[in-house]
Amino acid sequence: MTLRIINSDYRYTLFELLRLDVLRFYNLSHGDQGKPPQGFRLWLFLLSPRVTPTLLYRLSHFLHLCHLGVIGKLLSCLNQVLFGIEIASSCQIGPGLFLPHTHGTVIGAWAIGSNVTIFQGVTLGARSLDFNPGPSTRPTVGDGVSIGAGAKVLGGIVLGDNCRVGANSVVLSDLPPGCLAVGVPARVILGS
Repeated sequence: MTLRIINSDYRYTLFELLRLDVLRFYNLSHGDQGKPPQGFRLWLFLLSPRVTPTLLYRLSHFLHLCHLGVIGKLLSCLNQVLFGIEIASSCQIGPGLFLPHTHGTVIGAWAIGSNVTIFQGVTLGARSLDFNPGPSTRPTVGDGVSIGAGAKVLGGIVLGDNCRVGANSVVLSDLPPGCLAVGVPARVILGS
């Protein structure tokens, strides 16, 4: 069975998503040094502590979509124990997710676009307890977003494509595409 994972306007198989995640990690860590690895060498990158948490999330999300949520939650727990990161199985995340360091990170967003970088200690979630997550209570993150270490993004807000959130910022309102936001509460200092 080939299950397609749908995120925004994207449709990928589980293996396509994993391949794109690994290729982004390779490109970020090695730059454009010729031809990227192929075949078995490419899949060896899944053993990196910067890629394995994404692999565990992808498998957890796949199981969630197959209505095997209990097994998916076990993988989420494994991710939390091994890497110190909690990622909701129901969160839709596009290809190219990069987690340079994972400890203390909580990803409870509604949806995350492609080629997003999330540093350690980041929290993406609701402003208060919510047991029925949706776009009105959880953040939606656009494509190409970078979220600095320790940042908090709370509530049903939207981070526009290619925006950057500074370290330790607290984002409580929508951010336009291409901006830089810093502070507590975060305010836009560059861009739109």
